[in-house]
Amino acid sequence: MKDQELNFEGIEKQTLRAFTEKAYLDYSMYVILDRALPHIGDGLKPVQRRIVYAMSELGLAAGAKHKKSARTVGDVIGKFHPHGDSACYEAMVHMAQDFAYRYPIVDGQGNWGSADDPKSFAAMRYTESRLTRYATLLLQELEQGTVDWAPNFDGSLEEPTLLPARVPNLLLNGGSGIAVGMATDIPPHNLREVVKACIALLEDPELTTRKLMAFIKGPDLPTGAEIVSPRSDLVQMYESGSGGYRARATYEMIDGDVIIEALPFQVSGSKVLEQIANQMRLKKLPMVEDLRDESDHENPTRLVIVPKSNRVDIQALMAHLFATTDLERTYRVNLNVIAMDGRPKVMGLKALLLEWLEFRMHTVTRRLSHRLAKLNARLHILDGLLIAYLNLDEVIRIVRAEDKPKPVLMKRFALSDEQAEAILETKLRHLARLEEMKIREEQKQLAEERDEIDKILKSKARLKKLVRDELITDAEEYGDERRTKLVEREAAQAISETELLSSEPTTVVLSRLGWVRAAKGHEIDVRSLSYKTSDEFQAAARGKNLQQAVFIDSTGRAYSLDAHSLPAARGYGEPLSGTVDPPDGATFAAVLIGEPADTWLIASDAGYGFKVKLSELYARNKKGKSVLKVPENAKVLPACPVTDPKALAVFVNDDGEVLALPCEAIEEMSAGKGQNLFGIPGRKSADRDEYLVAMAVVASGEILTVYSGKSSPMILKFEELKQFTDKKGQRRQRFSRAYKQIDRLEVGI
Repeated sequence: MKDQELNFEGIEKQTLRAFTEKAYLDYSMYVILDRALPHIGDGLKPVQRRIVYAMSELGLAAGAKHKKSARTVGDVIGKFHPHGDSACYEAMVHMAQDFAYRYPIVDGQGNWGSADDPKSFAAMRYTESRLTRYATLLLQELEQGTVDWAPNFDGSLEEPTLLPARVPNLLLNGGSGIAVGMATDIPPHNLREVVKACIALLEDPELTTRKLMAFIKGPDLPTGAEIVSPRSDLVQMYESGSGGYRARATYEMIDGDVIIEALPFQVSGSKVLEQIANQMRLKKLPMVEDLRDESDHENPTRLVIVPKSNRVDIQALMAHLFATTDLERTYRVNLNVIAMDGRPKVMGLKALLLEWLEFRMHTVTRRLSHRLAKLNARLHILDGLLIAYLNLDEVIRIVRAEDKPKPVLMKRFALSDEQAEAILETKLRHLARLEEMKIREEQKQLAEERDEIDKILKSKARLKKLVRDELITDAEEYGDERRTKLVEREAAQAISETELLSSEPTTVVLSRLGWVRAAKGHEIDVRSLSYKTSDEFQAAARGKNLQQAVFIDSTGRAYSLDAHSLPAARGYGEPLSGTVDPPDGATFAAVLIGEPADTWLIASDAGYGFKVKLSELYARNKKGKSVLKVPENAKVLPACPVTDPKALAVFVNDDGEVLALPCEAIEEMSAGKGQNLFGIPGRKSADRDEYLVAMAVVASGEILTVYSGKSSPMILKFEELKQFTDKKGQRRQRFSRAYKQIDRLEVGI
């Protein structure tokens, strides 16, 4: 069977690259222009504009009765916006939330969400809505020839391409959106301040951004709070159109408690309480006794923080909470809008206001021109009606006698088609009641209005004055006082964990398998603690919980951790390998803790070691730092603190031989192999003919306890240990003939 040849006649051919490029660009432009970015004219995205227009068409003005939100959403998606009903309803809800919009456009009844959970609103079949009084500023001039109209998606209706906003709604309510390759983040502002800036620009278009900021001091958030960014940051933000600002909650002290009265924009009070409670659980806020949420209808935000006592530094506490919770937030600003030329553009404050004023001037010009045309049309009709009144008998005769009276009237009295039509449509009884004085009075009033409009249209100064007066009137009627304070403050600093904790003695215990824990106090018997099966005590060090503990592994690497972060001694502790990252196969041998300037003795059982400052052992990362060079097949001994330069370092080998060295004779280093402390010959082979089993540092006034098998412990005073010092190379001495195999050495008082 022969293959049939495909026929591509009449089918357009395109390369895949060209097709995908065009398709993606078309999609990008749709998202940018018709979904994500607001227009500078009315400050609305298409879905918002369609919601407002549909509600006005349903008669849902501010004074009307509320209607089910589902009715509005149905009209919007059925007539103008063929998209998902849930997305449309969510946009409508956003315009109704007084904690989201500085000047809400929709007035809702029912559950429209809360600041704690903005998306907790009820379904649209339950809620009711209408427009707010503020929405009048967007719709008032809609039917006055002020905007262009375009067919809806199916061509059955027309919708406005813009709403004739009387105020810069873009800046007043702000907005955010993510398009393709660009985004917008516009903060809300105060109506009265913005209007003052517009008036100043009308009077002097050369004003700088800094001078405009004498009127617009900064964003004005619906939730109040305070903006704490430096003025220089706000100036840069308004000059470039991009930047950011910091907002902080406000609080006051009442009866010793901290009362948070206002939260930053889009911050949930319940989330803030959860963040604080989490710190309390982790014992990072020991100065806080209790938390309460006393918010209600009268006090939408009232969070109570109860300090433990009146000695708590409230300013330090709040600075910590500002730095570690959402009580202070940084907001990004990107004044990216659809400009009057239909293109997206990032504008500074001055450029944005100037362009909106051009839009407003153009809108007012169209409104006046539309009104002028109506006035001229009415005056023209009145001229015809006046002629008919003056010649009433003749008009009646023509209408009664002629089959087609219209052309006869037009010819007889030199009337236009519109005038003749108006006369013929006037009922006889109305003609009879027409009075010349009334017609002339109406003519006079309309003529005066026409002349006034004509003067305004011919004079830019008069037009500016009209725009100015209308802005002032709207600001007085719809404006309010600023809610957000502007207070320049330093960035909040979190309190370090060491400042939050009280200093307490602690004993850090390390097991042979590398498990670590911190026990309170120094009197604990570390060997009596419980250990995991097949595990046992390895080393311990005594210090304070606010100090850093250092651990040395079998390869000679050192790791440091905050002692207060170590697990408590109630259980087995936790494996160190879960917190630090030692080399494969390495085990942990020593633990050190104390002040950074403290001196410690570290050594391997090959007999090499040195003194070192504890600060030299602190490591900045999990992999630690190389400190002690360990000879092949050697092990690291538990480290010993050197509290007195004149102390004696006591070493014992596997044959029970003892050597006591003055600590002054031991070299101090920061890293390396160290000196030969016991005189053990160095060997390269794996055989260990001799090695150290224990070491201890004993200062004046301390005693050394020697443990050897089942023999009773031997107790030696500091003065008695001097007999074991190396004199003339005679070091091979023993504690006693009965003590041939030494298990361990312990130092005490």
